[in-house]
Amino acid sequence: MNPLLLFACGMVIVLGGILWLRMHAFLALVLGAFTVAMLTPASALRTHAEARVTKGEMTAKAAAAFPDKAAGARVAEEFGKTCAHLGILIAMAGILGEAMLLSGAAESIARALLRWLGAARAHWAFFATSFTLCIPVFFETVFYLLMPLVKVVGREMPSRYLLLVMCTVAGGTITHSLVPPTPGPLFAAQALGVPLWQMIWMGTIIGTGAALFGVAFAHFSNRHHTLEIPAEDKAVLAAAPLRKLPPLWLALVPVFLPVVLIGLDSFVAATPGSHVGWLVRTLGDKDIAITLGTLVALLTLAWQGNAAHISKAASEALGTGATVLLIIGAGGAFGGVLRQTGISEVLGSMLQGTHMLALPMVFLITALVRTAQGSATVAMITAAPIAKAFIDGGGVHIDPVYFAVAIGCGSKPFPWMNDGGFWIISRLSGLREDQTLRTISPMMSLQGVAGLVITMLMAWLWPMPK
Repeated sequence: MNPLLLFACGMVIVLGGILWLRMHAFLALVLGAFTVAMLTPASALRTHAEARVTKGEMTAKAAAAFPDKAAGARVAEEFGKTCAHLGILIAMAGILGEAMLLSGAAESIARALLRWLGAARAHWAFFATSFTLCIPVFFETVFYLLMPLVKVVGREMPSRYLLLVMCTVAGGTITHSLVPPTPGPLFAAQALGVPLWQMIWMGTIIGTGAALFGVAFAHFSNRHHTLEIPAEDKAVLAAAPLRKLPPLWLALVPVFLPVVLIGLDSFVAATPGSHVGWLVRTLGDKDIAITLGTLVALLTLAWQGNAAHISKAASEALGTGATVLLIIGAGGAFGGVLRQTGISEVLGSMLQGTHMLALPMVFLITALVRTAQGSATVAMITAAPIAKAFIDGGGVHIDPVYFAVAIGCGSKPFPWMNDGGFWIISRLSGLREDQTLRTISPMMSLQGVAGLVITMLMAWLWPMPK
């Protein structure tokens, strides 16, 4: 069967299952993977195996047996590979984020920025806090944390309340989709073979540029729309006590320690046999680095006398992380069996001479899935195998990190009523649905488009040839 037909069958099952049958994303992706695996002809499997032997990824003996491997076994193998690469990272990142919330570390960062920048620049404080915290913590969780602080400041400056809300969204939503270890960009980086450190700093650079467009739109919206703090929140804010927070330096360690260690592992030229080199390679491993950051976050919780909450932080984070990991594992399985069809070579030949169109195509596919079914993470998981096919086909000459970032940018347009984040922003801020559609939705869409333009410019000016 033609690889394009197999690809179309898989996409119909995944998107049809999620959109029309209202299946859970895990189930739709697994069914799509099984279908593609069962329909892939032995000749395509044989060609795929021979290519892996050439790359040194498979032995000749394993390649000879590969075409006879059952479809279910091939799906399970790809599922296991994805979970092996990302399982510890996702679990630890979830615990780290939950511990920072319970210990008050996240709130400490927000309040410190508010003190430094002052009331007149409070929107930048919320922007920077959200941008930073959404690297290890889910956007919805950060928004829950920051909204009481936004309302406290907004009570003193009611004419800027909408600006504060929108800047909080602008900062957090972009790192949620562009900077690991949040699941979407983490999966995209792993699926496309992008080193984690490279995805972190490239996502941060391009994300900063895209997010600033969001801030500009927030200023525009604040001049043309008004928003009041919900009346029921005002009495609650007046009576809310201030809790003891950890010092700022300690609050920042869980966020930056993993990033620094991973960066050292990538940039420090370790001398063979050197004890320092061994130490850098060991601590800079992505799983160990994120685990060390998590331990600091948990120790902060214990230092405050909240040791009993350590178990709570782990159990709540792992409950959410398990679902995310299953979806990501299913996405990895779907992408793996798609590669076995030979779709990469077909798409590569189709894109010869038009490689710069690949980034807008991947962006558009992600945006369509995101708009249709609501979840930015699911949209990124769905689009990553398509980007991988473009890369493997050899018809494009763009570094994979730009594909990963383009996928993240494509997950921004267009949030509306089918997106859980839409309702969280609307209900917590006091925005009506029509107001959210006129302010938050176009702002996030603008950020995505701006991010794509910046990505394409960087891919042209700084191609990073390998």
